[in-house]
Amino acid sequence: MEQALKPRSTAADKISDMPSRLASCTDFALANPSRCALFLDVDGTLIELAPTPEAVIVPDGLIALLQRLALGLDGAMAIVTGRLISDIDLLLSPLRLAAAGVHGAEMRLDPDEEIERVTAGLPDEIVQTMRKLALDIPGVIAEPKGGGLALHYRLAPDAEGDLLAVLTAVLARHAGAFELVPGKKIFEVVPSGLSKGTALARLAALPAFRDRIPIMIGDDVGDEAAFAVAEGLNGFGLRVAGEHYHPESADFSDPMAVRSWLDQFARRLGGVEPLRSRT
Repeated sequence: MEQALKPRSTAADKISDMPSRLASCTDFALANPSRCALFLDVDGTLIELAPTPEAVIVPDGLIALLQRLALGLDGAMAIVTGRLISDIDLLLSPLRLAAAGVHGAEMRLDPDEEIERVTAGLPDEIVQTMRKLALDIPGVIAEPKGGGLALHYRLAPDAEGDLLAVLTAVLARHAGAFELVPGKKIFEVVPSGLSKGTALARLAALPAFRDRIPIMIGDDVGDEAAFAVAEGLNGFGLRVAGEHYHPESADFSDPMAVRSWLDQFARRLGGVEPLRSRT
């Protein structure tokens, strides 16, 4: 059974196997829905991972659910992703949201604004090295990301060690100007000083988000900086189980459970009492 939002309850009648972090967040969100702000990762959080970035499938009803949430929160919802914001726009079309892309290397502070590139692109040496790795190793895919670049090796898992060694060496020649961000069968290179945490902090300071309690939901290493910022603002960082978080340390079993939780929260925002359980 998926974990689901439920009305505010006493300790005695809470779902017994719900992690305390999620239980606390659920109780607060249902009692104070208009005081919350949502920050959502996409791959592995809202949608299932796929062998390649282009192969992901947007579940039926997700776009409508996100629209309901954005409206119910008066715009206090943003996507915080490692993808390009333009890629997210294609996945969620016609919906546009405030967003941070490429681990904070690009931002859109309002759905009606243009995408802002926070940093310049990567040096040619790094780009060419990563492209050559993708050409030389079957199954490795290079994904351009504007201010960053990613190498996916889900189709070539044995290449992890070789990729790490080459990327570590090339970055060492750039005096700490860039960082290697590992993820689920992916290595990303982004400018130092940027992260999903810096992105969440900037978004949380905007008028639509200010004075609200942040709730960040993610599934991977790159989300940890955003969890730390959300929790530092007296908010919540909720983890999704998968290749990075073990089910025992996660708050959600999979993206379907995340969507169920968000659906129950949307019902509360819309004045509809959430269901006690959902099969």
